Amino acid sequence: MADWYVYLLRCRDGSFYTGVARDLERRLRQHNGELAGGARYTRGRRPVELVWSEACADRGAAQAREAQVRKLSRAEKLRLVKAG
Repeated sequence: MADWYVYLLRCRDGSFYTGVARDLERRLRQHNGELAGGARYTRGRRPVELVWSEACADRGAAQAREAQVRKLSRAEKLRLVKAG
């Protein structure tokens, strides 16, 4: 079982936020303000929804994948979401 995940959120304004987490459910609750600790970027763009995630073997792999996803164009991120 994977210990880390890279994920993509869709914000209320239609923008995307990419991050890494060990517990996706908890992190989503943080981003939506239900728990302390959400990112500043998502605070003014709530609610956010989890639209894509990928399991990674460790934190380093998750952070490397996060960097790749962040560099994708909006169209490429939409294809990633659609693919599943």
